[in-house]
Amino acid sequence: MNRLTIYLSSLLLGSLVFSCQQTAPDTLTTSSDNEIPAAVLAQVNELGFSTQNMKRIPEGYLVEGDIILDEQALSQKHGKQESLLRVGTEEQYRTTALVSGLPRTITISLSSSLPAVYATAVDEVIRRYNAEGLQLRFSRVSSGGAIRFSAAPSGSQYLASSGFPSGGNPYNRVLVNVSALGTTTGTTRVNYYATVFAHEVGHCIGFRHTDYYDRSISCGGATSNEGSSSIGAILIPGTPSSADLSSWMLACVSNNQNRPFSSNDRTALNYLY
Repeated sequence: MNRLTIYLSSLLLGSLVFSCQQTAPDTLTTSSDNEIPAAVLAQVNELGFSTQNMKRIPEGYLVEGDIILDEQALSQKHGKQESLLRVGTEEQYRTTALVSGLPRTITISLSSSLPAVYATAVDEVIRRYNAEGLQLRFSRVSSGGAIRFSAAPSGSQYLASSGFPSGGNPYNRVLVNVSALGTTTGTTRVNYYATVFAHEVGHCIGFRHTDYYDRSISCGGATSNEGSSSIGAILIPGTPSSADLSSWMLACVSNNQNRPFSSNDRTALNYLY
């Protein structure tokens, strides 16, 4: 089965981008030292990300297969360490950078270059979030949204990408790799696109992966931990002790899979917003 992976990472008010890959990650190997200075490797370790298979790219550095760290992100200083927001034996993570000024409505717009079916999917994303009765609501506008969906650069190796809040505002863009994601219409595809897009919006408002501590839970393959950063964590009481395999923030999703919010997702969303 073709696996489409969606990864999340976080930094304190960091300027980093997370992306979604088309296939499950390969077994990670130690990063080559030929292009990456030791000081940069140390910075990445301090931030809590793995340096295995780390690569230099034009935007900065690619870590853990899909996370882009630029120079500003690498230079971020951390606040005090907290505990992780936990859902069952899988962990629902957030960054310390969240959207503030609640109650608040976040606008979303789409570039005219994107397929019309993506607008339908974004409307479904908005419906899913607004149905939860959060203090954070969403609406679609024709242009200039607080979160803007646009086409990813040609040749991008991810399905979609986004980042994390800064200054109390959501990350302001989601880049969509149209060639990788496809443009097929129909209910199944719309729900699949909505699942991917809702995940990206989750990053924009500060969520990390539910299976952050072990991506193999949703991606398969060898056990791999994305790292333990200094952003801290908050335990959500009353969540189940078994793994939640239906969370919208799991690292991987199968092609055509529809993954609306699980009961644990709702707990996490209501806890934060």
